[in-house]
Amino acid sequence: MNALREDAEMLSVVDSHDHVVGTERRDKVHELGLRHRAVHVLIFNNNGDLFLQKRGLHKKENPGLWDSSVAGHVDAGETYDACCVREIEEEVGLVLSMTPQRLFKLEAGEKNGMEFSWIYRVDTGKALVPNLDEISEGRWFAPSEVDRVVIDRANEISDVFQLIWDIFRSTRSFEPRG
Repeated sequence: MNALREDAEMLSVVDSHDHVVGTERRDKVHELGLRHRAVHVLIFNNNGDLFLQKRGLHKKENPGLWDSSVAGHVDAGETYDACCVREIEEEVGLVLSMTPQRLFKLEAGEKNGMEFSWIYRVDTGKALVPNLDEISEGRWFAPSEVDRVVIDRANEISDVFQLIWDIFRSTRSFEPRG
């Protein structure tokens, strides 16, 4: 998606309790620091490796940084769950028949761009097909490798992913699903 079209996306503006109070263009939401909604998805393969995306250089938020497997804004009038399923298909070509597992929710704050974000988990044996219009590259990382990157190369990872990974690891959500 090109940057101009991305800027024009309409997002729900929410209050401190995540209740919708209006709508605004994406560029204005970020420019004014308004609270809004997003989703992040952690996709694991059958070996327990995590797929991370490297954000496109054209992205206004965190260009060129490693981030969650899938991340996206919830459009105005859209639910978190519908956004999650849509973004997974758009960014990595995985079509889901049901909403994936919700892990936890981030409160809107400075570190995550004033976004209330639900974090989801997907376990799949299917091949992912990264949308290179959305992301510059993607690859699988063993959880121990992610741990090292978060500590040793933090400048290469988005702040929000670092926050998500810290919470994810502390909740033991990383254990393989059966």
